[in-house]
Amino acid sequence: MAKLKEKIGIGSDHAGYKLKELIKDRLVKDELYDIIDFGTYSEDSVDYPDYAHPVGRGIEDGVFRRAIVICGSGNGVNMTVNKYSSVRSAVCWRAKIAELARLHNDANVLALPARFVSDEEALEMTEIFLNTAFEGGRHKNRVDKICL
Repeated sequence: MAKLKEKIGIGSDHAGYKLKELIKDRLVKDELYDIIDFGTYSEDSVDYPDYAHPVGRGIEDGVFRRAIVICGSGNGVNMTVNKYSSVRSAVCWRAKIAELARLHNDANVLALPARFVSDEEALEMTEIFLNTAFEGGRHKNRVDKICL
């Protein structure tokens, strides 16, 4: 019996489009994930909330447990998805930050700053984000206090 693939949501604005496509290609190649792509689908200028809100709603509605959002700085998409109570999104620009976001904060959305990380760094952070488990323990009580 084949193992079910994990669903991963992904969305970006125009600044993150190329990086989104690179990450999607890597994840599809790994054959471990079903990618739900909320766009954008070109480098034409768009408004990042139009692509981040569907990702946040997907987490909120339980369509998928984890997601990746990308814009130029990572901040706009991060702020947008964090409006959803079940989202814990972290802007990451180094592998160690991505690891700690999962280990200590149980982040379920990785926000990437396309203009400030290399392709290799982004792929490494994605791999770490998707393969690092929440440590729990003393961190669980802290994470439980995040939502109002």
